[in-house]
Parts: sequence; C-alpha cells; structure tokens
Amino acid sequence: MTRPVFLSDGLSADPAGLEAGARARLDGDEGRHAAQVRRIGAGEWIDVVDGRGRRLVCEVVGASKTGLDLVVARAVDEAGPAVRTVLVQALAKGGHDEQAIDVCTQIGVSAVVPWASERAVVRWSGPRALKGRAKWQGVARAAAKQARRAFVPEVGEPMDTRGLLGWVGRLVEAGGAVLVCHEEACEGIGSALEGLCADSPGGRLPGRVAVVVGPEGGISPGESEALAGAGAVLVGVGPTVLRSSTAGAVALALVLAAAGQYR
Repeated sequence: MTRPVFLSDGLSADPAGLEAGARARLDGDEGRHAAQVRRIGAGEWIDVVDGRGRRLVCEVVGASKTGLDLVVARAVDEAGPAVRTVLVQALAKGGHDEQAIDVCTQIGVSAVVPWASERAVVRWSGPRALKGRAKWQGVARAAAKQARRAFVPEVGEPMDTRGLLGWVGRLVEAGGAVLVCHEEACEGIGSALEGLCADSPGGRLPGRVAVVVGPEGGISPGESEALAGAGAVLVGVGPTVLRSSTAGAVALALVLAAAGQYR
C-alpha cells in the first residue's frame, strides 16, 4: 500500500530546508487529521508534500492528539510534467464543476481556471466568488492527497468569456494549444492531438495545453465561434455526449496519454 500523503501546512519547519535525518512535527489541521482521524502512530510512514513538488518521506516516531513527530528519511524534489495542462471549467450546477476538479486533479491536471460562461446557471460575484474559488481549491487539495501527488493544482481567478478569449489568445500566441470540448465539433480530439504533435518540434505536444469545458447547457454558438477565432480548436470527445463533470477528465486523460505521461 502506498504511503498516505499530508500537506506541509502544519509542518514545524520549511520543507525546502529539510533533508534526510531532520526532525519535524506535523501540527494543525493536517496533523490532527493524521493522528485522530487516520490514527497514524509511531512506526508508520507518511509523505509530507508542499504542493509544489517537494516530497518528504517520513517515519512517524511519536503521535499525540494534535499531530505527529517525524524523522525525514528521504527528501525528493519531483520534476514537473513536460506538458503543463490547464482545465478551464465552466461553472456548473449540481456540483458537477467540483466533480470535474476532483477527478482531473487525480488524473494529473496542472492548473484550473473557473469560467463564467454565457449559459452557466451558477454565478459567482463578490464574496461568492471568493468562497467558490476557495471551495474549488479545497477540492483540489483533497484530491491531490488522495492521488498521492506532490503537486496541488492552483485554482486561478474566475474569468468571464471576454477574459477567457484574451487568455486563450495569449496562450496560443506563446506556443500553447487550447482544445474546446464540443459535441458538434467536426474534428475528434485524437486527430487534433496528432496534428499538434505533427506541427511541433520533435513531434511532441506543446509545453502548455488547455482543455475548455462548458456548462451543462453547452457552449453558446457565439462563444464557440469567438474561441475558434482566438486560436482554440473545437474537438469532439468520443461518440457520446458527456456531462460537464466528465468531459474534461476524458479529454485530459487523452492529452496526458499523448504527452507520454501514461506510458
């Protein structure tokens, strides 16, 4: 069984400065969860990660109600992915957007951007935007721990369609690619990925690939046209129509497979 993963929020020292043989204590919410909920005790092993690629493999040498006493056995700085993936997820009702964040984080997405699309029923504004973004970040943190990841995807500032169009244009101009999941697209995601590899040096995907997913009501025709005009590619994701919570995960898995991450 793989070692459980905890975030370094409550660690008594900066994880960047800890090496093999160092002692530290994990307190705070993470430490209490490890000690009281997971009931981890002396003699067991855990990983402590900083969410940015630093992983500390630790032996538990003591436990109390407030946390764990640790000895670092190994410190590892994991390399980031060769292809950085971004999920642009439209706000969706019924928690479908949060389900998408959860699954895509487990799969390996690098970052997430909330999108207030035209047809989105859910709306974020003022304090609700801050609360919504914080909730998404919490989902990403929990999913990263579940997946034993050393990297936690960052949830960016919410964007409306106008902001998204500018963002897409800049990413494409910088050499990245944007794939928009669309049920009426003429091109499938498989052939689109093959085309991106064929057009790139070394036959590889660009260093940044974004996947855009609309709400349950779909992306409006005006938005689809504008996204294509900004340089995005509209792609179909399989022979069936997927939910907003599912389309991004399927597309992301195919992108990461094409990038060689699943080999």
